[in-house]
Amino acid sequence: MSVFRSIEHGIQSVLEGAFGRAFRSHVQPVELARKLAKEMDDHRTVSVSRVYAPNEYELWLSPDDREQFRSYEGSLLTELSDYLSEHARREGYALLSTPKVTLQEDEDLAVGEFGIATRLVQQRPKSAEQAAPPPPAAPPNAGPSAVPPPAPAMEQANAVGETKIFKAPSPETEAVTPEEAERLGLAHEPPVLRVNGRPVPVAKRSLVVGRSRECDVTLDDPNVSRRHAEIRQEHGGFWIVDLNSTNGVEVNGAHVDRKQLEDGDEIVVGKTNLTFERNL
Repeated sequence: MSVFRSIEHGIQSVLEGAFGRAFRSHVQPVELARKLAKEMDDHRTVSVSRVYAPNEYELWLSPDDREQFRSYEGSLLTELSDYLSEHARREGYALLSTPKVTLQEDEDLAVGEFGIATRLVQQRPKSAEQAAPPPPAAPPNAGPSAVPPPAPAMEQANAVGETKIFKAPSPETEAVTPEEAERLGLAHEPPVLRVNGRPVPVAKRSLVVGRSRECDVTLDDPNVSRRHAEIRQEHGGFWIVDLNSTNGVEVNGAHVDRKQLEDGDEIVVGKTNLTFERNL
């Protein structure tokens, strides 16, 4: 039986925006990274003085989606693990170990669908693992039936908690409703971040601003950190988040670590002036 057949309560359809509706087919790495980070947020555990996040993640893909990653699967898993580590650092989560991401296949998943199972695991020291008793041996002269069969996939899934399935809508899906578009921030033209007067469309859910060439918006300003700030789309709004920069972030003259942006907000990073404009 498939690992997902009986997990009815774990299934949810996720809208990823108008472009995804029109063109998506195979699962894309950036989509996996976003959903992994969301699962980390959704399954965090608040302790006395810390907020713990899951440190093990199982990705379930259709065979066709798994095949497209075959040639660089190891590198992809390392990159996803690094992405989760960075996300935990930004959000202030405590991790019991470096996030571990593994890939599995399920033939019942269609192309574009994938599942995620998470768990919070305390790593045992090697000495404890070595001291663990070996599995019971089968009695002498016992037939194959005396050896306990491996646990079915359903039991394994329950051991790691609820598994969610994410589905990319097919091209035949009808257009986004106005309510959905408003919730996803797609009701109008994307906002614009003006950098010294130059317009930069905020067309992604995350836009990193900094001095590094790897940033989405690269600033030639020695007072700007390599990864200075991030513009995030969350819950239909746009937020600016300071990425632990050296000189901080100002919005309308006030120092902020995190703030929801409104049309016309003036932002200063280093000595560079930015203006956030929503095309409402």
